[in-house]
Amino acid sequence: MRHRILSLVAAALMAAAQLSAQTADPLAGKSIGVLGDSYVRNHREPVENTWHSKLARKHSMRYFNYGRNGNCISADLKRWGTGMYRRYADMADSLDYVVVIAGHNDAARLDSIGIGLFRERLAVLCEGLIEKYPRASIMFFTPWTCKNFAGSNRQKVVDAMLDVCGSYGIPVFDAARRSGIHAASDTFRRRYFQGGGGRDTAHLNSRGHDRFLPVAEAFILSHAVGD
Repeated sequence: MRHRILSLVAAALMAAAQLSAQTADPLAGKSIGVLGDSYVRNHREPVENTWHSKLARKHSMRYFNYGRNGNCISADLKRWGTGMYRRYADMADSLDYVVVIAGHNDAARLDSIGIGLFRERLAVLCEGLIEKYPRASIMFFTPWTCKNFAGSNRQKVVDAMLDVCGSYGIPVFDAARRSGIHAASDTFRRRYFQGGGGRDTAHLNSRGHDRFLPVAEAFILSHAVGD
C-alpha cells in the first residue's frame, strides 16, 4: 500500500511538473525592442501607456522603446530623423523579440517617396534585422486603417509590408484589417484615441491601448520562439 501511495504521489508530481512546463510564460524574462514612429513613442502621452509597454510589464520582460515621432521606415527627414531602414543599427545588440510598428508616415509621404523606394528600403530593414538578430522573433505591425482606405496610399503601404516582410519569412500583423481598431470612425476615435475630439487618427489613448493589448499579445505569443 505504501509503495502504491508513493507511486501515485510521484506520478502526480510529474504531471504537475509537465503542466507547469506547458503553462510557463514564454515571454517572462525576455527582452523586447520596439522600433517605430509615434505609434511607439506614443505621441504626447507617456510611453508607459502603450500596449507594448503594458505587455512587457505583464510578462516581466526587459523593454526597450525606439519610437520617434514623425519617423519613417524609408525616408530620412531633417525634423524627424533617420529612417528606420538605417536607425535599427542603433538598437540594443541582443534582443529576444523585435517588434516594428510603422508605415503611417511613409504612407503620408508616399507621393514623394514612391512605393518602389519604400519597398526597397523596407527590404533593407528586414535584411538588417535578420542579420543583427538571427535568434530573435521579429515581427511587424502595420498602421491602422483610415477613411477611404481602399486604393489609398495607406493601403499600398500596408500591402507592401505584408508582401515584402512576408518574402523574408517575417510575420506581419495587418492592423488595418484585423486589429479591431476602427480608426476611420469619428465616434470610435473620440473614445479610444488621444485628445478625445476625434481629430487624432493615429495615436491610441490608454483605454485604446488596453483594447488592443490582448489582440497584439495573442499575435506575439503565437510567434514565441525557443532559444
